[in-house]
Amino acid sequence: MLDSKALTKIQSIVLIAIIVVAALGGVIAYVWFNGKEESSETIKIGFLADLDGVAGKNAWQAAVLAVDQINDEGGVLGRRFELIEEDSDEESIPQDSVKVSSALTKLITIDKVDFIVSAASSEAGLVEQEIIAEHKKILIAFQGQVDALTQRVIDNYDKYKYFFKYLGWNATAVYQAMTDGLLVLREDLGFNKIGYLAEDLLWNKGIRNAFDNYLEDLYGFDVVYKGVFPMGTFDFSSYFAAAEAAGTEVLVPLITGNNGGIPVAKEYYDRQSPIFIHGGMMLGANAPESWNWTDGKCNYICTAVLPIIAGYPLTSKTLPAREAFIERWGETPGPWAGGAYDILRFVLPDAINRAGTIETEAVIEALEETSTETSLAENFVFTESHDVMMGENLMDADSDYMMAMLFQWQNGQQVPIYPKKIMEEAGASYMFPDWSGPWDNIS
Repeated sequence: MLDSKALTKIQSIVLIAIIVVAALGGVIAYVWFNGKEESSETIKIGFLADLDGVAGKNAWQAAVLAVDQINDEGGVLGRRFELIEEDSDEESIPQDSVKVSSALTKLITIDKVDFIVSAASSEAGLVEQEIIAEHKKILIAFQGQVDALTQRVIDNYDKYKYFFKYLGWNATAVYQAMTDGLLVLREDLGFNKIGYLAEDLLWNKGIRNAFDNYLEDLYGFDVVYKGVFPMGTFDFSSYFAAAEAAGTEVLVPLITGNNGGIPVAKEYYDRQSPIFIHGGMMLGANAPESWNWTDGKCNYICTAVLPIIAGYPLTSKTLPAREAFIERWGETPGPWAGGAYDILRFVLPDAINRAGTIETEAVIEALEETSTETSLAENFVFTESHDVMMGENLMDADSDYMMAMLFQWQNGQQVPIYPKKIMEEAGASYMFPDWSGPWDNIS
């Protein structure tokens, strides 16, 4: 018969052991589940663009690809990226500031995103900038071309320091790049009578003003034609007739809507216009698919194209990014896809890793010290205004910062024309239309 006191003692020891094990188990469980919860917590990325628009949808596809690749590699700081998208409808003209504001506010207040990647185009960007300043959320734009966006960072840093821009060069940078290209063209071919054809949007107003005020006085060009058309225009016959009557030798397009680029290319070819379309931007006529979209009538047109679109191996990241996009989506990346991809694939992860946290102030400091290779730049760096750093000579192939590149359509192929060093390395040369024009006088 067991001693009741001994039993009590044994029971006490067992009970203490149970309590200790339970306590240890609780600590282990707390550490385990808390650690597991923290490591599995996502970093929420808000994506804001016109998801039904050509540019917005393409950029969203690039963002999805970049996030999937980051997550396949284990995420950032052991945490996966989670992409939460909202439609800003900002490719519609006029832009609806209420729609933009509501979409961004939802991402911040309801979805509780940690960072925002956005088109921030034209007036929409100014609206978005006010909202992120109020909520102290970092936004990196892959399109924002309005000069005021980055000027605000300089003028009122404490309020607007949350805004960064990866792509969408400001008017000063775009104008300088275009001027450099025109100077080289004049040196090579002698063309001096310049015109421009621009959609009536805020993003290009500064460029037009620079053409109007500086191209003649500072560089000696003759600006003979200044064409501005409303969005939704499809008949460009009168615009070409006016440019030709003015004696335009080189026409610079400032067109970011496919609804303009495709009919402009077709009108140019069909009327056999005696003008060389060179420089500027002309969406709808600069993607690989443009050859089919325009029935080959984009031939001879030379405009700014990102290397990820044209398939030029500018950096070690360019072709892998392009090939991955094509494999995933069955089409080539568009003009804003490269920016959206690079922000989420390289720039933001790099900054978070160096900061060691997603805390806003720490990530801002890390972004300001960015120096990393992307698909569009051997060395991507932000300026003091949180804009993209460009080479001192924007057409300088020796610069490892982001540079402007021009490609010309030549019988179905996009051939690099600028910078001149890259054109020479590619063994390329200008190709002119088989109809009469100022190129007939080239010796």
